[in-house]
Amino acid sequence: MKIKTLIKMANSIGDFFNAESDKELAATGVKNHIARSWDPRMRRELIAYYQQDGSELSELVKVAVSNLEAA
Repeated sequence: MKIKTLIKMANSIGDFFNAESDKELAATGVKNHIARSWDPRMRRELIAYYQQDGSELSELVKVAVSNLEAA
């Protein structure tokens, strides 16, 4: 899958969870959604993008991907 598509999808998920006032809880929601719903290859591509650059990811998604990477 193209990384631009993954970035757009991840940021859309982040936009949804960003309504949560507790940003830690919001980041956990993003991480859990990606962990449960995305194919492992998609997750690996997103994590690799985050590690190399990550500049197009929202701050919330960066936190979530960092937590996903650590898990």
